[in-house]
Amino acid sequence: MLTREIPSSHESLPVLGLGTWRTFDVASQRERAKLSEVVARFAAGGGRVIDTSPMYGRAEEVVGELAPPAAFIATKVWTRGRAEGVEQMERSLRLLRRDALDLMQVHNLVDWRAHLDTLRGWKGDGRVRYLGVTHYQASAFGELESIMRGEEIDFVQLPMSVELPDAEERLLPLAASRGIAVIVNRPFEGGALMHRVRRTPLPEWAAELGARSWSELFLRWIVSHEEVTCVIPATGDVAHLEENLRAGEGRVLDGRERERLRERLLSAP
Repeated sequence: MLTREIPSSHESLPVLGLGTWRTFDVASQRERAKLSEVVARFAAGGGRVIDTSPMYGRAEEVVGELAPPAAFIATKVWTRGRAEGVEQMERSLRLLRRDALDLMQVHNLVDWRAHLDTLRGWKGDGRVRYLGVTHYQASAFGELESIMRGEEIDFVQLPMSVELPDAEERLLPLAASRGIAVIVNRPFEGGALMHRVRRTPLPEWAAELGARSWSELFLRWIVSHEEVTCVIPATGDVAHLEENLRAGEGRVLDGRERERLRERLLSAP
C-alpha cells in the first residue's frame, strides 16, 4: 500500500485507514466477531490507522478489544474544560488498552485552546505521540485555517471528497507549507456520494486505473493528493473494506484524471 510521511516526524503511514463512526458502536459478541474479521483483514492488507472517538458510543472499547499492537490508534477529546478533558482522555486510554496513544485530536474544535495546552504536556511526557484538531464540516475551515497558521500541531482532520473540493483548494496547500499531516474524513459525504451513483455504471476509463468500484475511485481521488496523509472511510463489512483498500494500491490519479472524475460525477443523473 502507498504510504505518506507525517511531516513532523517523517514516520510513514499507509494512506488507507479505518474510521469507526457508527460501524464500531456495537454490543453483541456476534457483531464484534464480524468486526474482528474487518480489523484482521485491514491489518493483513497493510492498514494501520484506526480512528475513533468517545463520541462514537462503544467504538473505543471495541477498538481496544480488537486492534493489533501495531495499529496506529487515533482518538479524540470531546468535552469542555481542562479537568473534564483530562478525565475523558484517561478513560480513552483505559478503553483502548494503551499506556500511550499515537494521536489525540480535539474533536470538532470543542474547547481546543484548553485541550491543546493539556496535550502539549502529555506529548512532552510521552502519553501521546502526536496531537491535532478535527472537524467534519467545511463551514469550520476558517477556524481550522487560523489554528493551522497559529498553533504547532502535528495533524489536522477534515472533510474532503470529489464533490467537496474546498479543502483541496484552501487547506491542503497550507498543511503542506506548515508541515501538518492531513487525515480526510467523510470521503463519501456520509454515504450521499454512493447513493448518487448507485445506478450509474463505472466509466470505461476506470479500468485503466484498475478500479472496480465507485468507492475505490472516490478514494483514489483523495489519496492522489500528495498532501493527504491518510483517508479513513468507516466500514463494518469485509467486502467493502477490501474495495477501500484497493484504492491505496497501484498508481494514483493525475490532475487531468481527477477533473475527469469530478465532471463525470456532476453529469450523473
